[in-house]
Amino acid sequence: MCTMHAVYGILLLAFTVINEAAAAAAAAAAGPGILNTIQPDPESVPLFRALPYMTAENTTFGGLIEGAAVDHYGNFYAANYNAFKGEVGRAFRRPELFFRNRVDDGSWFNAIRFGTDRDGVQEAYIGDVVNHRVVRVRDPGSKRTFFHSETFCYHPNMLQPNDLAIAYSTRRLFLSGMRFSNNSAIGDGDLWTCDERGAARRLAIFHRTNGVEVSPDEKTLYISEAVNEDGNVVSNVIYAFDLDAQRGNIGNKRTLVDFGQLDGSASHDIDGMRTDANGDLYVTRWGAGRVAKLSATGQLLAYIGLASINEATNLEFAGPTGRELFIVGACMSDPTKGCIDRWTGPVQGHAFASLQQAYTKE
Repeated sequence: MCTMHAVYGILLLAFTVINEAAAAAAAAAAGPGILNTIQPDPESVPLFRALPYMTAENTTFGGLIEGAAVDHYGNFYAANYNAFKGEVGRAFRRPELFFRNRVDDGSWFNAIRFGTDRDGVQEAYIGDVVNHRVVRVRDPGSKRTFFHSETFCYHPNMLQPNDLAIAYSTRRLFLSGMRFSNNSAIGDGDLWTCDERGAARRLAIFHRTNGVEVSPDEKTLYISEAVNEDGNVVSNVIYAFDLDAQRGNIGNKRTLVDFGQLDGSASHDIDGMRTDANGDLYVTRWGAGRVAKLSATGQLLAYIGLASINEATNLEFAGPTGRELFIVGACMSDPTKGCIDRWTGPVQGHAFASLQQAYTKE
């Protein structure tokens, strides 16, 4: 790196720290449990740029790429491998098939999370949107050979599930689902939980839901909600709930952020959401070609512009240090193919950090 670039990098970092510190201070002043009304001008927050990682020319994924996930080793995974709805692939370093549904039941995998059982065996949980279930794939012996699979969690009344979140301390899953209609109604979205034995229970119904995430301290659950009117998307918000990760109960619903009020992007759907180890929330903005970074109180901290994706569907921190944010979606240049962009953040992702802690305890 030349001296001028180094100086520029230092100045940019300082600018980011100052802006994010100011945003955090404003968030603290707004107080917990309410929608932040004191927001920075969206034009004034830092705009970072992700770089292409897997392009239309070399991708191994189809245009329905989804389900971004990380394992204990920092490997990155996504669904729609080989453009097949029933396949999940590894996209880090050497792309390869991770799991394929070999039973002809029409599975459509759309969500992935990794965790560990009480014995330290690494597991992948894969949401099957058409069969109303979560498939568990296990790695007995920690040999990185996930050969054992089973239906872990199922309920016929689940809408999908579309996305997954996990409370690592209790091994409890949280599942969102949606039904797309021209005029949204309560019941077009739902939130379920599955305990570590796989028992499923519905927690709430909403308008159309999508992204779901648990905070690093496991005291807050985030879920998105969108509203359609006459076929047009007119609202996109994120709710925060107090969370009892042991029992799976939620309460004290409040609006974390309303994107219509924040930056006028109500028509752009929220898709996947992830937190970093500090508790900041990274939110895909489908159709806007960017990711929004929010504080735990809903303050806008930054945007991450995407290089090869306009319709981002999901994201996760992975890589050897757990600081590389991989964002997935259909390629702008060829929507039949799935692209991956990458941006390196200042801290580890929540999922990666939690998986390291789980292995340290074993």
